[in-house]
Amino acid sequence: MSETPVRTGRRTRGGGGAARRAERTAVSVETAKYIERNVPNYEVLTEEALDVIETNAETVLAEIGVDFLDNPAALDRWKAAGAEVTGERVRIPRGLARKLCATAPSQFTQHARNPERNVEIGGKNLVLAPIYGPPFVRDNEGGRRYATIADFEKFVKLGYMSKWLHHSGGTVCEPTDIAVNKRHLDMLLAHMIYSDKPFMGSVTEPSRAQDSVEMCEILFGKEFVQENTVMTSLININSPLTFDSVMMGALEVFAKNNQASIISPFIVGGAMAPVSIVGTLTQTLAEVMAGVAYSQLIRPGAPVIFGTFVASIDMNSGAPTFGTPEAAHITYGAGQLARRLGLPYRSAGSFCGSKLPDAQAAYETANSLQTGLLAGVNFMLHACGWLEGGMVASFEKFVLDADQLGVLHHFARGIDISENGQAMGAIAEVGPGGHYLGCAHTQANFKDAFWRTNVFDYKPFETWDEEGARDSQALAAVRVKRLLDTYQQPALDPEIEARLHEYVATKKASMPDAFI
Repeated sequence: MSETPVRTGRRTRGGGGAARRAERTAVSVETAKYIERNVPNYEVLTEEALDVIETNAETVLAEIGVDFLDNPAALDRWKAAGAEVTGERVRIPRGLARKLCATAPSQFTQHARNPERNVEIGGKNLVLAPIYGPPFVRDNEGGRRYATIADFEKFVKLGYMSKWLHHSGGTVCEPTDIAVNKRHLDMLLAHMIYSDKPFMGSVTEPSRAQDSVEMCEILFGKEFVQENTVMTSLININSPLTFDSVMMGALEVFAKNNQASIISPFIVGGAMAPVSIVGTLTQTLAEVMAGVAYSQLIRPGAPVIFGTFVASIDMNSGAPTFGTPEAAHITYGAGQLARRLGLPYRSAGSFCGSKLPDAQAAYETANSLQTGLLAGVNFMLHACGWLEGGMVASFEKFVLDADQLGVLHHFARGIDISENGQAMGAIAEVGPGGHYLGCAHTQANFKDAFWRTNVFDYKPFETWDEEGARDSQALAAVRVKRLLDTYQQPALDPEIEARLHEYVATKKASMPDAFI
C-alpha cells in the first residue's frame, strides 16, 4: 500500500534502540492512500433477484411516482424530459430514468488543496470520511453536550491527523453556538484551513451551496472548480419517494457547477420503507434513480454517488438499530444495484445505537464497517465518531474508529502470493523445532507484516495495572489529547487564507442571525 508522508518529526541522534524509540515518538502526519480493494465483493442477490428489483423499481417510478415539492422548475424539467407531471407528482416512464442515469460518471476524482490527498471515488476504491450531522458531542471530561465551533475545529484537526481517514467530511458536528444561516461558512473555513484533505459542501439551503462553490473558487481558482470536482455533498431524499426543494435546490447548485452529490435515501426499515429487504431495495433503487436522473437533467455528466443509509427499527421502542443482519443484506444488495447502474456507491459507517463507546458500540460498528468493505462501498461517510444513532459525535470513539479503519486497509490488500509471500526461504531457514523471530524473512518484513493499533493495550496485566488499568475509552482520551497537542496547521497561501476570512466576514455581516 502506498502512503503519502506529509511531515515527519526529526529523529534524535543515536544508534539502535535510541533511534527506533525516537522514530516511534516523533510527530508524524501521514495519510494512507484511499483503499484499493484486492478482495472480491460479497454479493447476496442472484441475477434473477436483481431483475425483479429493477423491474419493480421501474413500476414504482412509472405508476406510483415521486413528489418534487415546492419546485416548479424541477417539474418543468421533468415534463420536458418526457415524464408525466400531475400537481407535484412526477411519474417517470419505464427506461427514462435509467437512460438519464447513463450520463453520470462511474468514477471521478475529488481534488484536495494538497494534490497528494486527491481521492478516486468509484471502481474498486474506498474513501473513508468521518461522522456527519450530530448536534451533540461527547468526551470524557465534558460528557454529552451541544456542539460548538471549537468542537468542530477539533474534529477537523483530528481528521487531518488520522492516518486512515482520506477525507475531512462535512458537518462533523453542528456548531450550535453559531447562527444556523452562518455556521456553514465557519465549517467550510475550518475544513479549508485546518486540513488539506478533501471536504464536503453545505446543503442546508441552496444559497449555502452557492457559498460553498464560491469559497472553493477562492481556494482552488474559479476555472479549476468548473472543470474539476473539489466537493462532495450529501443530498438526502425524504423517504418514501419525496424530494424537497431545499435538498433539490442544493443538488441543482452542485450539479450545475460540476460538483459531486451523494443521492441518498434516508431509510429506517418499517418507518420510511417496507420491513422486507427486497421491498426496501426496490424503494431505494427507485429513489436513487429519480435523484440521479434529475442531476443529469441539470448537467449531463455531473458526478453523483448512489447512496444508501440503512437502519432497522426496534419495534418495542421505535428507535433505530444498527449493525443488524437485515441492514447488512440491504447494504450488500444496494451495492450490486449500484454496480449495475455503473455508479459509485456510498453506504455503511461506524454505526451504533450505544450511548457510550462501549462493547455495544464496538460490536455494532465492527459489523457495519466490515459489511461496507465487502459490499463494495466507494465512499463511506460516518466512518468514525458515531454514537447514539448519529445524535452524538464522540471524540474518544472518533479515534477508536479511526484506528480500526486501518484493519479495513490491511484486509483489503488481499493475500500476497508472491515469492516473498510464500516465505519458502524462511521455512527452509528455520526448519523443524526452530522459531521465526530472528530469521531473515521476519527481519525484512516485520514492520509491515501485521496491522498495528495506535490505541489498544497489549501489555501484560501487571504493566497495564500499574499504568492505571485504563479501559479503551480512557486510552482513546489520551490519544485525542496527544493528537491535538501535536497538531500543526498545514501550509496555505496567506493571501488565499486572508481572502477566505474576508469572504466569511463579509457574508456574515450581510445578514442578521437566524436560528431556524
